[in-house]
Amino acid sequence: MNNTLPGYETHPNDIEQMMTLFAPSLTIDKQLLDLIESFSRQGKMLPFFLLIKVVEQVPIAISITDKKANILYINQAFTDTTGYRPAEILGRNESELSAKSTPRQVYYDLWHTITRKKIWRGRLINKNKNGAPYLAELTIAPMQDEQGKITHYIGMHRDITQTHASEQKLINQKQLIESVINASPVAMVVIDKNDRVVLDNQVYKMMISDLGLTEPVLFFLKLLRQDMGDLWQYAARKERGFVNRELRIEGIDKRGTRWYACSGNWFAEKETGADAFFSGETKDYLLLSFSDITQQRRQQEELHLQNLRTILAEEEQIRSIRETLLGAMHQIRQPLNQISAAINIMSHRNDIQNQPLRELLEQVGTKGEETLETLQRCVPEIPETAVIPVNLNQILHEVVELSSYKLLANGIVIDWRPSSTLPSVLGSENKLRMLFKQLIDNAIEAMNRAGSRERSIAIATHVDNDRVNVSIEDTGPGIHPDQRIKVFQPFYTTRPMGTIKAGMGLVMVQEIVNQHKAGIEIDPNYDQGCRFKIGFPIYRNAKTKR
Repeated sequence: MNNTLPGYETHPNDIEQMMTLFAPSLTIDKQLLDLIESFSRQGKMLPFFLLIKVVEQVPIAISITDKKANILYINQAFTDTTGYRPAEILGRNESELSAKSTPRQVYYDLWHTITRKKIWRGRLINKNKNGAPYLAELTIAPMQDEQGKITHYIGMHRDITQTHASEQKLINQKQLIESVINASPVAMVVIDKNDRVVLDNQVYKMMISDLGLTEPVLFFLKLLRQDMGDLWQYAARKERGFVNRELRIEGIDKRGTRWYACSGNWFAEKETGADAFFSGETKDYLLLSFSDITQQRRQQEELHLQNLRTILAEEEQIRSIRETLLGAMHQIRQPLNQISAAINIMSHRNDIQNQPLRELLEQVGTKGEETLETLQRCVPEIPETAVIPVNLNQILHEVVELSSYKLLANGIVIDWRPSSTLPSVLGSENKLRMLFKQLIDNAIEAMNRAGSRERSIAIATHVDNDRVNVSIEDTGPGIHPDQRIKVFQPFYTTRPMGTIKAGMGLVMVQEIVNQHKAGIEIDPNYDQGCRFKIGFPIYRNAKTKR
C-alpha cells in the first residue's frame, strides 16, 4: 500500500485533531501512543510514516482526500468495508462510493460544513465494489496548514447497515405493538413496578374521560389488590397472570353501577444500561386489560334476579312455615309448663284426693309433648348454601331490586350510597339476602304502621378498621331504647297485640349475623327513625406459599 502523501508533512495540530477524531476507535499499543503524544506536546513534526502506522490500526475505514475529494490514501479497514484495494481507488473521487440514493441536500450540508472548516457527521448511502448498497456513518474533517488553509480532508466511516436494520426492526416492532394495542377493543395499559404508566391505548385514554379519573389504572389496581389479597403478591413474584377477574364499581359516574373484566400479565425486560451488561438486571412490568362488561352483566343480572325471586319466595315460604310452627310450639309450651308445675306441686303434697286430676294432667302433658315432637319434626330445615367471598354491594343491590315493587307500592324512596371500592366478605349469599331483605321489610312495615309522612330508606356501605360496614336507616317511628335488646329475642315483637306475626324476623337476622362472625346494633345516636348498623370482617385471600 502506498503510504506517502506527496508534499504534505504532518503538523502537531493535525495530530491533535486526528487523535480527537479517532481516539474512540484506536487500538494502538501504549508505546506508540506515548510517542505520538510526546511529539504533540513538544510541538514537533511527526514523521508521516508513523502517523500512517497509527491510522492503519484503526478498525474503521479511513480515507484522506485532496480539496476536490480525490482519494489519496486509504487504510486496510477501508478495503475491508468497500472491497476496493488501494490500486483500484487511489486517485479516484470519493463520489465513486455514492449509491446515488442519498438526497442532494445531505451532500450540500456536508460540503457547506467542511468548507467552513467544521467537522461534519452524518449518514450516506454508499455502495461497495460489487455495487451492493450499504449505509455508511461518516465523520469528515478538514485538515489545515499553518496559515489555516484547508489542504486535505480526512474521512472516517463504518458500515452500519446491520445496526440500522436492527434499530429499525425494533422501531417497527414497537409501532406494530402500539398498533395492535390501539386496535384492541379493550382498554390496555402497561405499568412499571412503581405503578407508573409506560404505555396505553386509545380505549384506555377514553376511560379517563368516561370514568372521570386522572389515572384509572390506579383505581383498578386498588380494587384488584383488595380482591386478590395475598394472591396478588404471589402472582407478581411468580410472574403468573390472571384472567377475567370481575370488578364491580359503584356510582363512579352518572351511569350507575359498572362491571369490568380485568386480566393481567407480569413480564420482565432486560436493562439496557451499561451497568447491567454483566449483571443481567431486569425491569418488571405489568400488562393490564379492562373490558367493560356492564351490558352483559346487566342482562345476566335480570336472569339472576328472576331466579332469585323464585328462590327467595320458596325460602320465605319455608321461613313463614317455620315461624308459624315455632310460634305454635311456643304457645303450646307455655300451658305445658304450667301443667308440669301443677303436677310437681301435687307430687310434693302427696294429695290422694286429687290423684285422678293428677293422672289426667299427666296424660295431657304427655300428649302435649308428643304434639310438640310432631310439630318439631314438621319444622322445615333451611337449606345450607356455599360460603364464598361475596361483595355486599352486589347483595344489597339485588335485594333492593327484588324489593322494588314493594317499595314503589308503598311510596318509599331508596337512598343508595354504596362505597365505590368494597372488599369481599366471606359468607352465604342467600342468607345475606334474607338478612337485608328482612331489615328492609321491617322498615317498610314500621313506616306503614306509624303512618310516616316522609318515607325513605337509606342504605350505605363503607370500610372501616378491617370491616365492611352496612347501615340501613328508615324514617319510621324508631325503636325505644328499652326495646333495642329485646327485639332480638325469640317471639318478642313491637307490633300491636293480636298480630299474626310471631316476632322471629330479627331473631333470624341475629342468627345470620352470628353465623358470619359479624356484629349488629341499633344506632342510639340516630333519632330520625331507626338505623341498623352491621359490621362484617373483611375476607383476606391468603395464598399458601410453596
